[in-house]
Amino acid sequence: QVQVVESGGGLVQAGGSLRLTCSASGLTLDDYVGGWFRQAPGKERERVLCIRRAGVGGYVLDLADSVKGRFTVSTDNAKNTLSLDMNNLKREDTAMYYCAAFLLSSWRSCLEGENAVGSYWGQGTEVTVSS
Repeated sequence: QVQVVESGGGLVQAGGSLRLTCSASGLTLDDYVGGWFRQAPGKERERVLCIRRAGVGGYVLDLADSVKGRFTVSTDNAKNTLSLDMNNLKREDTAMYYCAAFLLSSWRSCLEGENAVGSYWGQGTEVTVSS
């Protein structure tokens, strides 16, 4: 059975940092398109990033403009995790953060945040940024 689980959310002051981790079982994240998404209260879900393997040791990364320069992503194939390092957090980063895995053929689905066939989503981890 496939499971995708997010962890690391919490309460942080503006300007602070958090690391979110996406752990998967039943699938190998490196064989999928990985995505981080967020949904703020009263707003639609938005894409934070999509990442997929490209060639030997290379990756293709699409990062939302709103987080460029502040958020970075890393993969740990040994642990089968996808981590999101969030720095210089702002109040507008407050949201439920979700991790998802998409089939490699579903890069567009990740970019559009669709619940595509063959995708797996976690339950989310909450991030609250206080002023």
